[in-house]
Amino acid sequence: MSLIKHSTVERPDCRGIFDEAELDIAAYLREEADDTDGPRLDLRKQGFIALTIGAVGVVYGDIGTSPLYAFREALRPVVADGLARGEVLGLLSLLIWTLLLIVTVKYVIFLLRADNNGEGGVLALYTLARLASGRRSIPVLALAIAGAALFAGDAMITPAISVLSAVEGAGILFPQLGHWVVPATVGILVALFSVQQRGTAAIAGAFGPITVLWFLVLALLGIWHIADDPGVLASLNPVWAVYFIAEHQIVAFIVLGAVFLAVTGAEALYADLGHFGRKPITIAWLVLIFPALVLNYMGQGALVLSDPTALDNPFFRMAPEPLLPALVALATVATVIAAQAVISGAYSMARAATQLGLCPRMTIHHTSHDQRGQIYIAAVNWALLVAVTYLVVSFETSEALASAYGIAVTGTMIVTTALAVIYISRIGVPLSAAILMALPIGAVELAFLASNLTKITHGGYIPIIVALVAGTAMWAWWRGSQIIRMKIHKRLISLESFARSIAGSVAKGTVDLVPGTAFFLTPDPDVVPSALLHNLKHNHVLHEQTVLLTIETLRVPYAALEERAQWQPLDGQLSRLTLRFGYMETPNVAHAMVHARKAGLKFDVMRSSFFIGRRRPVVTGHRATTRILDRLYALLYRFSADPSDFYHLPRDRVVELGERVAV
Repeated sequence: MSLIKHSTVERPDCRGIFDEAELDIAAYLREEADDTDGPRLDLRKQGFIALTIGAVGVVYGDIGTSPLYAFREALRPVVADGLARGEVLGLLSLLIWTLLLIVTVKYVIFLLRADNNGEGGVLALYTLARLASGRRSIPVLALAIAGAALFAGDAMITPAISVLSAVEGAGILFPQLGHWVVPATVGILVALFSVQQRGTAAIAGAFGPITVLWFLVLALLGIWHIADDPGVLASLNPVWAVYFIAEHQIVAFIVLGAVFLAVTGAEALYADLGHFGRKPITIAWLVLIFPALVLNYMGQGALVLSDPTALDNPFFRMAPEPLLPALVALATVATVIAAQAVISGAYSMARAATQLGLCPRMTIHHTSHDQRGQIYIAAVNWALLVAVTYLVVSFETSEALASAYGIAVTGTMIVTTALAVIYISRIGVPLSAAILMALPIGAVELAFLASNLTKITHGGYIPIIVALVAGTAMWAWWRGSQIIRMKIHKRLISLESFARSIAGSVAKGTVDLVPGTAFFLTPDPDVVPSALLHNLKHNHVLHEQTVLLTIETLRVPYAALEERAQWQPLDGQLSRLTLRFGYMETPNVAHAMVHARKAGLKFDVMRSSFFIGRRRPVVTGHRATTRILDRLYALLYRFSADPSDFYHLPRDRVVELGERVAV
């Protein structure tokens, strides 16, 4: 199996950090089962219906709240010179066929089949493309970084626009309280982000049923208002979309940016593939989500045709006045669920990026012992809260935020399409054929991106700046890590020759043996770690059993139990231990020691020490561009999580030896 070797110091695995990190390894060795080797998601123990309902709540929360603002924003440029029936039908046709082409065809039919051992998302697709080629490609890596960076902008804007649009619905009930919309939105967001550290396990079971109710309400409201003007059913014919674009070329180009709001959240289909599986996500979309969205959009269209006064907020105007408070309350809950899904996605993206060496270590906590996907990253959480609060306070309305939304989402989708073409071309399909297959979808997405780019001066610059900052940081970290690794590797000594020489030194008595077992963490099992050399140089001692510990990140989400640990005795007191984790797993060394013993390693926990080499990057370059990247890498290195915590090593048994390395 192909492996990505990650330095246990420089580029560790990104998974949860348990609070038990301070406990002794012996406590874990007494356990017969490794928690990280359990089922990936407790939902898999349940039936297909439970999985499907869970997918409705987690996967479709974001796209399910699009009716709150998508039709309204797309309608504004169209009705500036008056409301015309053909324009409404053309707009509805655009919305329906965008959902059909982008979500149904691209994601549900095709991309859900391109999984990396059950996992999806832009980074999983990047890994598939790299595995298919068998070599690293800088352009493909750049695409992966761009996709992850653009997702950061999406993760900032989605909670802001979703919650803000729902709270604005209360303004219909109480117009005099309109100036409280922003404070109320900020309050909800602060509460939402504040409870993240407690985990979503307690409320995850409610996500699915509440969201199912939400989609049923969308469908019922749509059916009710379609009866006002059944002629809107004609919008199912794509001819109306073509007619609208041909008749209103400039306006249609502008409208495309708002139409794309209807498919925001489609990336969650692919990103959450590993949590629920392809069939539950597909069935949920085809049976409930897609019909409910189409019916609701047509209902909004019928409403504005029969009552033009509803143009200001067609979604909430659909509800009878006595039921409006209930709809506002349900919409608020639905948007909180949608925001929760994106926040959780940001945690997962950060974890995968760290595992693939695109960002520094981050302390990650698992919030559930049953559901591995439920994690919490404090750094990501509070950074998102600050960014989301800034957006709400700055833009004040969901209408203003809508201008900033589309660029991040369209950019991410285009990256996904490009990576899919690369992957398909590397598994035997000719490149020209792969491009032809993706051309219709790619052309539509490029048209949406071009339309959204016209909104740069109206807030569209926000996701671009965020993506540039995040992308630069990821590139600087990856580049710096590669430079450090190459420089360190040049100075290191071959393990084979070292083992022979150290055996002679012990025999001559020039090196003293001390009792116990020493684990030296090293990214390369074929060379001697610098921490071991420094220990010999300054202390002139060697432990009775010296184990070179390498943590490897597989190019699959989860490692099989039989490949978790591999132990190999070498000459004299030396041996080599390799622990393997998937890129979606927690590198819990303490837990994995159970498998190390099964592999043949014998050691006394109470007489063991873990040695870690600490390296401080020092900027020495002269070119301005490289110095900026090097300084950024050095800065990020300072914020990197402590390796002993990250790898779940007992703090009272860790010895750190430092050195300065030029970049």
